[in-house]
Amino acid sequence: MIFQDRSEAGKALAAALAAKEYESPVILALPRGGVPVAIEVSRALKAPMDLIMVRKIGAPGQPELAVAAVVNGDDPQIVVNEAIARSFRLSRAEIEEMSKPRLGEIWRRRELYLKGRRRLLLEGRTVIVIDDGIATGATVRASLSAVRARGPAKLVLAVPIAAPDVAQELADEVDEFICLHRPTPFGAIGRFYADFPQTPDSEVIAALDEAETVAEDALDNAQINRPRTLHD
Repeated sequence: MIFQDRSEAGKALAAALAAKEYESPVILALPRGGVPVAIEVSRALKAPMDLIMVRKIGAPGQPELAVAAVVNGDDPQIVVNEAIARSFRLSRAEIEEMSKPRLGEIWRRRELYLKGRRRLLLEGRTVIVIDDGIATGATVRASLSAVRARGPAKLVLAVPIAAPDVAQELADEVDEFICLHRPTPFGAIGRFYADFPQTPDSEVIAALDEAETVAEDALDNAQINRPRTLHD
């Protein structure tokens, strides 16, 4: 065990990210477990937060082992963990078929979490992608691919813990990788948290509501404290 819960992990991650002094960053959380981590970063950096709608595709009989991940319900992207897919002898067509119920869940969550919310613009911004940990990296890879397509100026991946081998691979896929711990042997993410419950939908919605307020207050303060010019 390294962290008491996701909130503690988020505060530790926020401290590391605050030291970077990014200009006007945007936080993207992987729901649901990444949200309690990301809201701590949003508070600390006074940054807006949004979600990456991504779902893991578990291996047959081993749902926690990610054979692939699907992201972005309106233009689905599937990222396959080729080594695991080969070990289970799964074809691309079979994985695409397995993705269909996950796409349904993405749409359910999109309606529940994001209905009526403005989508944050990522183009030209520093975007920080956050999850509660990385085991196989399938969901994170899918997320990074989708975010890259939206044209950020800088893509940062930030997590409290990650499997060392996967962390090394993912570091090549982003502009900056912040990982507080790379324990070995790794195993499941939950073993590094004393308290690791499922994050309820209500907590995700409350975090998004709070992040909107945090971002609005930060914008108001920036306007109040803006240096006066000859045109003011």
